[in-house]
Amino acid sequence: MGEIHEHHGKGHRERLRERLLRRGGEALGDHELIEYLLALAIPRRDTKTLAKALIMEFGGFSALLSADAEAIAKQPGMGETSTAAIKIVQAAALRLISEPARTRPILSSWQALSDYLHADMAHRATERVRVLHLDGKNRLIRDELASEGSIDEAAVYTREIIRRALDLGSTALILVHNHPSGDATPSRADIALTRDILEAGKRLNIQVHDHLIIGKDGHTSMRGQGLI
Repeated sequence: MGEIHEHHGKGHRERLRERLLRRGGEALGDHELIEYLLALAIPRRDTKTLAKALIMEFGGFSALLSADAEAIAKQPGMGETSTAAIKIVQAAALRLISEPARTRPILSSWQALSDYLHADMAHRATERVRVLHLDGKNRLIRDELASEGSIDEAAVYTREIIRRALDLGSTALILVHNHPSGDATPSRADIALTRDILEAGKRLNIQVHDHLIIGKDGHTSMRGQGLI
């Protein structure tokens, strides 16, 4: 649906702006942050009701930012401009929290990596498998999407992951995927896939540091659980 333009709430928005600038983002509630963001994209509309509706529809602030752009744009009152406003905030937030993991050795910035992966993947509606390729100093070479869909069904082949590691000159890998159910407990398929890649990598001196399972309430390290 197209964006609806109506003049409303100039004084209210000015008060939101003043609170934001004087007291910081913590002075605004979740719906107020979205409300002010949307007001910048569609300035002549009352965005308070729209912001509350979006947060309710997607199940929370983080879930809204992480939602698929097409799904957001389909909501009543939303369009490309307002949807892009939401997605650029998500992109900026991910860039900010991922910087330590992108610029420092991964193993010394593990918490930053976990925070970044959780922010990016915890609220996705589909399961994604990512492979983080590391160099000899454990710095990130490439963060690649290996597959989308359940590991039981997805085309995640050990040989393709190892071949890609050889192409990039990776010396170590971190596997990551999310569970849309929210439960970060590794499945049998998760464990089997990880062990297959671990064994294949050993023969070529490519380590698998870990396989992280991302859920809505946290993550599970398969190495930390003694599963690899």
